[in-house]
Amino acid sequence: MTLPSVWDSLLTAYHKSLGVMVNGYGWSPSTDSLDLFVTDFRAFPLEDKISKAQSDAHFKRLLTFARRCGTLRLDMGEHTDMYDMCVTVEKALAQVSRIRLFLLTNCAATASAPEATDLNGIPVTHELWDLRRLHRHATSGTLSEPIVVDFVPPLRCLGAESTEPDYSVMLAVAEGQVLAQLYADHGPRLLELNVRSFLQARGAVNRGIRDTLLRAPGRFMAYNNGITATASRVEFLCDEAGQPTHITRIYGLQIVNGGQTTASLHHALTRDKADLSQVRVQMKLSVVDPARLSEIVPKISMYSNTQNKVTLVDFSSNHEFHVAVQRITRALWAPAVDGSGQETHWFYERARGQYTDAAGKGSAAQQRQFKVLWPTRQKFAKSDLAKFAHSWDQLPHLVSRGAQKNFGEFMIRLEKDTPTVDARYCQRLLAKAILFKAVDRVAAALNAGSHKSLVTTYTVARLSQAVNKRIDLDRIWREQQISPILQSALYELCPKVMAAVTTPLRGNHVGEWAKQAGCWEAVSRVPWRVPEALAAELAAYPIEDASTTNEDEAPNADAAEVATITAQEWLAIERWAKETRNLEPWQRQLAATIGRRLAASEEISDTQAAQALHVRHEALRVGFNPAYDV
Repeated sequence: MTLPSVWDSLLTAYHKSLGVMVNGYGWSPSTDSLDLFVTDFRAFPLEDKISKAQSDAHFKRLLTFARRCGTLRLDMGEHTDMYDMCVTVEKALAQVSRIRLFLLTNCAATASAPEATDLNGIPVTHELWDLRRLHRHATSGTLSEPIVVDFVPPLRCLGAESTEPDYSVMLAVAEGQVLAQLYADHGPRLLELNVRSFLQARGAVNRGIRDTLLRAPGRFMAYNNGITATASRVEFLCDEAGQPTHITRIYGLQIVNGGQTTASLHHALTRDKADLSQVRVQMKLSVVDPARLSEIVPKISMYSNTQNKVTLVDFSSNHEFHVAVQRITRALWAPAVDGSGQETHWFYERARGQYTDAAGKGSAAQQRQFKVLWPTRQKFAKSDLAKFAHSWDQLPHLVSRGAQKNFGEFMIRLEKDTPTVDARYCQRLLAKAILFKAVDRVAAALNAGSHKSLVTTYTVARLSQAVNKRIDLDRIWREQQISPILQSALYELCPKVMAAVTTPLRGNHVGEWAKQAGCWEAVSRVPWRVPEALAAELAAYPIEDASTTNEDEAPNADAAEVATITAQEWLAIERWAKETRNLEPWQRQLAATIGRRLAASEEISDTQAAQALHVRHEALRVGFNPAYDV
């Protein structure tokens, strides 16, 4: 897991009584996990250690709180943080599919965390973050905390000689039940270095995997290609000659090819209740020096992946730019525009299949709620992102060359000039998506037919050129739609662009003509004057992406906006919400947390800032007055 994602949802509330101790919690209705925290702070961390008995006792007290929060609430004052925490946890327990217990300590632990358990049928896992683990995370360049897996009984293996000191390979056969449990424990984290997420059982390959598991599990290894995995270190049992014979522990496990197989095993076990006792899966495990992971792993994926087609877009899934866009866009709340007051999220599908995988989790009610918060119309992939960006940047001839080639050009430009990926960048990126989709609807209405995609990208580019990139993207984001004036202008511009695109000056093939820079030169000269009404609503300056290549990182827009609101107002929101019962307990406490941090001049994270602005917007919508007791 990534620590920032955990800290961003953490709210503090302290309670200690006989057999119970808790320091904080994290949960929001858009997640399927409840996080509970307890701390053990030592004055002399380099001298002290936390024993197994002590850590087990902390986890036991934390689980007891989860079990007793409903009755503990009755003894709490209704205006206390502890009462809000009890109410929120009690509500979360009726909705979540897992519970994570965290013990945070500033000294070293002498033993690992306890085995997983459950609370009334809800799986419970234990996360022990001691000084060593915190140091590993702080100095690690990986996407998240490495996965460590113990094999009991040990996994039989066969090693192969290697001529390279920082790379070795071994073969093993893993039980299907073990792989299914690994996916249950770690989910998509197990596939972070894979090029895509689970593609569900809709494709022919995945349907075949499922059918084999249900109808011929004993033949699974014969029919399936197995999995390819990487690790940073492996512990073995060896024979008398010192040759490894069994794997006992794998550090930094990642499945880089065979993610479909692993996820299918989990889904067959949990959804189809399949018996996996006869299922065996061959595994090729490459042990790679962590310093060479980014060099070797993409090539392993590229050369070994032959089941479902893998594209250039897939191979860029783990680029830091796309990781950052996913993290921030999924935390942003898109303003409600239909009068319902229901704000939503946009879903950036960094790895192919993520949306379908996420939408299929949980009960039918949870799946419906997911579609409300993450509507299908607000899903977009990496190739879409490149299309939106290049259309705005007046490169429609690249977009017209197809998703793969356009994305390749986008990545080349990205390496030369990397934008600052913050909330403002992502809001404007999504505004470009809204603009592109609006133009696409105009082109469809004007009967662009089979040339619609070409007409759309060229119209966006010509508009961007005509107004010198001064379309107010911030307004489009706030309103989640283009203005009537802009739409009217598009109906005037689009036919002119369509005529130029569909009348090749070279050759007679429209598609080939649109791929040429000469087509853009012709379209850029199409006579069109910006209507006065549209000119009146343009931004004062061109809207360009801030670049990390040429300047220091810009401050996050949401955090900057949060800072313009006084600490007293945030605290007033909390007091008002407690008196009126208008907000959820976690929302009230978040407002208080923001207020206290601002008062202490502490930093507000990107995610917390976005959530806080959402809470304030909701408070204003249901009646909060900023003048309330400030």
